[in-house]
Amino acid sequence: MTAPHANRRSRRAWTAGGDSGTARLSYATTAAASRRSRSATAARLAPAASRWQDFRALIIGRSPLRVSLGGGGTDLPSYYREHGGFLIAAAMTKYVYVSMHETPLSEMLLRYSQIERVKEISEIRHPIIREALQLTDVRGPNIEITSMADIPSGTGLGSSGSFATCLLKVLHKFKRQNIHPRELAEMACHIEIEVLKEPIGKQDQYIAAFGGVTVFEFNRDDSVSARPVRASADTLDLLEDSLIMVSTGFYRAAGQVLKEQDDRTRTADPAMVSNLHYVKELGQRSLEAIESGNLTDLGRLMDEHWAHKKKRSSLMSNPDIDRWYALAMENGALGGKLIGAGGGGFLLFYTEQKGRLRHALRGAGLVEVNLGFDYEGTKIL
Repeated sequence: MTAPHANRRSRRAWTAGGDSGTARLSYATTAAASRRSRSATAARLAPAASRWQDFRALIIGRSPLRVSLGGGGTDLPSYYREHGGFLIAAAMTKYVYVSMHETPLSEMLLRYSQIERVKEISEIRHPIIREALQLTDVRGPNIEITSMADIPSGTGLGSSGSFATCLLKVLHKFKRQNIHPRELAEMACHIEIEVLKEPIGKQDQYIAAFGGVTVFEFNRDDSVSARPVRASADTLDLLEDSLIMVSTGFYRAAGQVLKEQDDRTRTADPAMVSNLHYVKELGQRSLEAIESGNLTDLGRLMDEHWAHKKKRSSLMSNPDIDRWYALAMENGALGGKLIGAGGGGFLLFYTEQKGRLRHALRGAGLVEVNLGFDYEGTKIL
């Protein structure tokens, strides 16, 4: 991949020939007629799939992964349709990529963690690819779609939402259609939540589509309000530089943890609903801290957020995660949290003593992943 911010321009080679004044018209006419005859004969003999000049060029899309900075969990329909949801999320400079192009094959070739070769959309096993092709009416069959990512799925960084937005962006480019980030996010949510019935929220699709450090309000009528955090560039740079993210080494699907939250919220379980009310308030206070430039308060609110998040499910944490969190708090972290639904993935910490904290976490064998903010969202490269 080239640099993310490179300015890419398609180039077309042109050749030009001039008339030297020495060639005879009859020769030029005869030569041109001969070339046309040979071309026509070749076109009749060659199978249609071998005419490579008719195939559309490779399309590459990129969609950012994300971290939540406050209010996570209130973006599930089971909560926001009754109470309204609120959260802050930041898009990361770690990405999911999707490429697509036409091929000379009479089948669809799909490459992700598995490889599929199918004739019909209905035969596709990957649910998001199958439903995205249906929704956009891209029928193939002579197409190849490949997906890869900077960080594996199941790590709590919103990879399925990023993949869905990226794939839909690429499919719209393939059809030569523009699509607004809001429409892109809504289409991805429709596939994952309405069609596939996944017990997930809307933040992953929206932050992937919009990018940046963004405030989202999830309204009772299913509409979503989005705006950038109103903070100075210096504050955002300091926030970015004060976060440390390390891998726990545990990977999991979010569905099991989120299903427990979703089921309890749907039945109006008092403890779960009260927990989410308080987490939403913490998200609003976190926004105030960022926009006022008081990032020390943000760090302390992250610690309070994690304490409440752990109460939602017995699967949220484990002894190793608790031990690493305590180690971080003893070595300069003001607060932190497990990113995503819980149970594994990445720990995120806010610190004003980055060197000390980094040394302690590395000493415990944890692997740091560099964290930067992406301000472009889902795009075509």
